Amino acid sequence: MSFPDITLQLRDAVPGLRGGLEANAPMAPLSWFRTGGPAQALYSPADEDDLAAFLAGCPGGIPVLVVGLGSNLLVRDGGVPGVVIRLGKPFQEIQADGLRIRAGAGAADVKVARTAAEAGVAGLSFLRGIPGAIGGALRMNGGAYGGETKDVLLSCRGVSRDGTVRTYALADMGFTYRHCGVADDVIFTEALFEGRPGDPAAILAEMNDITQARQASQPVNTRTGGSTFKNPPGGKAWELVDKAGCRGLRMGHAQVSELHTNFLIAHPGATAAEVEGLGEEVRRRVRETSGVELEWEIKRVGLPA
Repeated sequence: MSFPDITLQLRDAVPGLRGGLEANAPMAPLSWFRTGGPAQALYSPADEDDLAAFLAGCPGGIPVLVVGLGSNLLVRDGGVPGVVIRLGKPFQEIQADGLRIRAGAGAADVKVARTAAEAGVAGLSFLRGIPGAIGGALRMNGGAYGGETKDVLLSCRGVSRDGTVRTYALADMGFTYRHCGVADDVIFTEALFEGRPGDPAAILAEMNDITQARQASQPVNTRTGGSTFKNPPGGKAWELVDKAGCRGLRMGHAQVSELHTNFLIAHPGATAAEVEGLGEEVRRRVRETSGVELEWEIKRVGLPA
């Protein structure tokens, strides 16, 4: 399907726009599931100022969605109305200064972890276990292998829907498990982390252990996303899915991983509807067998076909 072209309206509303703007841009290549319809408009800001100007001028009735690496994203088959903002290369810079690491919101978590390791900054190795970008880690208090974003964040920057740029201290973030309390319309652009002194070789060895653990326990070389469901209080989502008899369960070309049951796999030919439908069937079976209502951790966006 395709949407009406709104790019001319957007360019008129934001004179001097420097970032890229594309109508009916394919979204499937931007998601690790490789499914879904187009974005009505895809905007790639040139820098933070360009992003702020765009948000300030973008008509309020046009919805806006920001995406990073697409590792935790399921785009529905009907596509995404409004504007999808992708933070590309201008937001991927990483700098080390003493025990502090400054990273753009578009920077891959693994690259931030490696930069910290090479600089002898311990405490950020857990980022190696998160298949996403820093913006997502900020938005979800991303964590893995015993660490969470809240443990190392000093502050970050974000742009609100009206174009206001603000710095957020850790205390402003309202972090809880896989949740950030900052308004949903704020687009994070940069983060400042602080670790502790460490030996680069030891930190890299720790990261290598995380890599091996992921490869042994997760379907890392398939078309999948991050963890599908949040862990319920006091429990593990994968255990509930397993006990519900869902290991290897298929719906069309979508399948529950046999290696790790909290991962869904989109085999070639899978639609987003099949992936989401399979996830809902898993939730139903878990609810019937354990009484637990699993919450989606993967972000589902857009319209059904």
